[in-house]
Amino acid sequence: MENSEQPQNTKPDLSLKNFRFLIPYLYPYRWRYLWGFVCLIVVDSAQILIPQFTARAINLVAAREGEGAAWSRILFLCLGMVAAMAVISTGRFLWRYFIHGASRRIETELRGNLFSHLLSLSYDFYQRSKIGDLMARSTNDINGIREAIGWGLVMLVDGTVMVLGILVVIFIQDAKTAAFALIPLPPITLLILLFGNAVGARFRRAQETYSHMSETVQETFSGVRVIKSFVKEWWFGKKFTAANDDYRDANMELVKIYGIFFPLITFLSGLTSLIVILVGGMRVVEGSLSPGALVALFSYFQMLVWPLMGAGFMVNVIQRGASSLGRVKEILDTRPSIESPREPPRHPQRNFQKTGSVSTPPLRRNSPGEETRLSVPPLLEIRNLTLAYTREGGKNVLSAVNLRLEEGEMLGILGRTGSGKSSFIKTLPRMIDPPPGMVFLKGLDVRDWDLGELRACFALAPQDSFLFSDSIKNNIGYGLDSRGEEADFARAAGFAALNRDLEAFSLGWDTLIGERGLSLSGGQKQRVAIARALITSAEILILDDALSAVDTETEQRVLSALNAEREECKRQGRALTVIIVSHRVSTLSRADKVAVFENGSLSEYGSPRELQDSGGFFSRTAALQRLGDSAGPAGAGEASSCGERQRNTNG
Repeated sequence: MENSEQPQNTKPDLSLKNFRFLIPYLYPYRWRYLWGFVCLIVVDSAQILIPQFTARAINLVAAREGEGAAWSRILFLCLGMVAAMAVISTGRFLWRYFIHGASRRIETELRGNLFSHLLSLSYDFYQRSKIGDLMARSTNDINGIREAIGWGLVMLVDGTVMVLGILVVIFIQDAKTAAFALIPLPPITLLILLFGNAVGARFRRAQETYSHMSETVQETFSGVRVIKSFVKEWWFGKKFTAANDDYRDANMELVKIYGIFFPLITFLSGLTSLIVILVGGMRVVEGSLSPGALVALFSYFQMLVWPLMGAGFMVNVIQRGASSLGRVKEILDTRPSIESPREPPRHPQRNFQKTGSVSTPPLRRNSPGEETRLSVPPLLEIRNLTLAYTREGGKNVLSAVNLRLEEGEMLGILGRTGSGKSSFIKTLPRMIDPPPGMVFLKGLDVRDWDLGELRACFALAPQDSFLFSDSIKNNIGYGLDSRGEEADFARAAGFAALNRDLEAFSLGWDTLIGERGLSLSGGQKQRVAIARALITSAEILILDDALSAVDTETEQRVLSALNAEREECKRQGRALTVIIVSHRVSTLSRADKVAVFENGSLSEYGSPRELQDSGGFFSRTAALQRLGDSAGPAGAGEASSCGERQRNTNG
């Protein structure tokens, strides 16, 4: 089986072309951005206007006109400055509201789409990906994108308008002084370009080291039980310290760039002020430039420092945004390897006529007095199922498996570790994609089913039960579309033999079980998972070695409840089909049929009684387990040794 789900790029592109991906996100907020930029341009225009008020006021003072007339004109200029500052304050509020508001909304939408896309990706994607890396892309990288489409665009527009506006004004006022003062600008421009290239690569490395550190933290906290039991806290502390140091070193590389760039830009910008004072001062002395114009020129060149410094920030933010967008886009461009067909065919109806307590196919009259049953496909049919993982060199994990399972039957599965049992189970709901024409549900190839409808037919209780950090009740009712009735929860708890455990919990149903069910024992977690599977009332219940962590008495209670549930379903006119994987022959003896897997093939298939008399792996395993049960602990050890020898010799 080949996995088509692969990231489109192994190395996300740092190019600004990545921002084309955001056009569909930006388009709905185009008017917000437009009004934000209008407000920003108004603010910049008002800022450029203020030095003109200052220049005129200084010229009035220097001219020593009549005291009353001068003060009235100065007062008028001051009122104009107050009005300009009011426009600046209002405009700054509005452009922040429009632009940053839009960037925050896009951030929320993009993060939601990324999360939904991650949920749509198939099982094999998560086998290749690190959870810490996915967390970093969902948090830090999304923040980086928001900064780029927020502050990055603001600095781009603000810097462009301010620089162009100031250059026009200063050349109109005094072209000679402006020409001399702008000599340091080309080196500053070159530095900005070099800075952008240096920042992009270093920021990507910083993000990757952050992902690695997140992976270490996530893995450590998830396995804290094992870490403490082996007293390995020191080792994981050392591992985290190394990851933390790598993250520090990567960020220090950025700090070094900032430490060189910004002081150098400040120095070069300061040279412009020096040139203005020298050249402009000489022109004032010569009488070719007014004192107010010199002060205005000085103010304008001081105002130029921020756009030049801001250009460095802008390049930094946009390069970081491009790097982050490349990492997020890499995931969003990854397609699920398992998807629903574009037009799923209508699956055959199986609502047959009811006769007594079981479903029977309808009758067809061929001739007077002659009746035959319509041919109905089995509920589940496996036809020559062969499966291989390409990453394992093409070796088959399943080879030519054939079996049929009717409605209401129980199928038991037995086999050594690695014999293909779990792979077989995963092909049924397409957690692993089987080849076409090999797995059929209700007569229809599972690849032709809508994934949601297909998986709704199955309820799975795995051996390694994952529980959410929530109450027991919410974990059991997780698969329900609505809240569910109390009777349903009580029935599921009784089925999974959870009644006595609930009485021991301080808050009963509402007891919080901690992350991954940390506060429960292995057997309790398995039984909560069994109750969660049963309460969904799916047509096919799969217990994938879901009783391995419970004692024999509890196992028998669960199996007895399972038989009672099947009988109750029959009385209600519906069928509960069960697939149970177990290493205990006593568990499988209740099944209608048992399939024995060896090396990916179906070595035995039949009723428990037939397999008991066949002398194969099933009967040998049954004999060893009976020996262990009858001899007690010592006999169990002997039986275990015999079983190990048998595995080595019989194959």
